[in-house]
Amino acid sequence: MKQFYTVVLDRFAPFKGTFATEPYEAGWADEAIVFVRIHELDEKAEITSKIQISMDGIVWIDEGTSFPTIDRTGDFFVKVRHFGGWIRLQSTVSEQHTCKATISMVFKG
Repeated sequence: MKQFYTVVLDRFAPFKGTFATEPYEAGWADEAIVFVRIHELDEKAEITSKIQISMDGIVWIDEGTSFPTIDRTGDFFVKVRHFGGWIRLQSTVSEQHTCKATISMVFKG
């Protein structure tokens, strides 16, 4: 039987500039879906987000999967496979803008 796990990394959290989620160790999982729910976003703001992976949870490498540019409130997701032991999401809110978001990861393995 496969294992399934959902973790909420940030809930209604305010963000500005470049930020990353807490690293999450999920070497047991075969796949992940990363969800971002934008609750509030400054007018004309844009968010770029990408998946990063790590072998030790300390040094991070861009995995290659990224979200399309987010410029509105709503729900967004990407699917990831072959991420090794550690995974996180790194994002940047454009210029001096801010947003409020909930970020979750769902793992299955």
